[in-house]
Amino acid sequence: MSRRPRAFAVVLAASLSAVLCFLTLPIVAIFTQTSPLELLASLGEEGALDALRLSVICSASAITLIVLLGTPAAYLLATRHFRGRATLVTLIELPLVLPPAVAGIGLLAALGPNGALGGLIEDAGIQLVLTTAGVIVALTFVSAPFFLRQAQSAFEALDRDWLDASRTLGASEARTFMAVAVPTAGPGLASGLALAWGRALGEFGATLMFAGSFQGITQTAPLAIYGTFSTDFTGALALSAVLVAVSAALLLSVKLLGGSAWLGSAAR
Repeated sequence: MSRRPRAFAVVLAASLSAVLCFLTLPIVAIFTQTSPLELLASLGEEGALDALRLSVICSASAITLIVLLGTPAAYLLATRHFRGRATLVTLIELPLVLPPAVAGIGLLAALGPNGALGGLIEDAGIQLVLTTAGVIVALTFVSAPFFLRQAQSAFEALDRDWLDASRTLGASEARTFMAVAVPTAGPGLASGLALAWGRALGEFGATLMFAGSFQGITQTAPLAIYGTFSTDFTGALALSAVLVAVSAALLLSVKLLGGSAWLGSAAR
């Protein structure tokens, strides 16, 4: 009887080892293929700096829009039950599973020059396709569901008695939202922000389809990696190393803020 459990334990350990090697080896290889000095030298090149700067600016702009609009939207979904709510939540979550190319085509069909709203946008003097603003739109589209789902879960976990007590004491709905709900759900909101920001920094397909890849204008770090890996592999490794470090920091912040519950809540 003792041999069977021991054999099964070996199988479990072997499975974990295989998975760990498969998932970590490509990440470790990014830092071992070249020396740190070569990576730093590649990061100092103009194209790499432009790509990193654009990634930071555009992702930060997208996250700002997502938080400002998504926080009250998530609060509404979490605290109100109305007909069609489940359908609405499903539509909001749909970009989570859309192929990136489909997201890009959808943005073009909706907001492009010949799109459903393209004429209205052009009449307003706004240019989105092949512009930095288009990058922000693409990042917002693919990243917003990550924040919305986590924010909704955070608000759903609130003790309703606290909200009721705030209203009983004379606080308006808006004050209850700002002074009680948002601070209490803060860790969950911050976790959602980190998840969305990580998705925005790694976005590739929708950005390429909708905004193109022009250095200093629409070429974010992932697009720069794709554009340079065949001619400057060291430069591609350097940009990849930066994104790995940022992604690891964001993932760590999610775990510290309790965002691991997001996976379970998103499945509900």
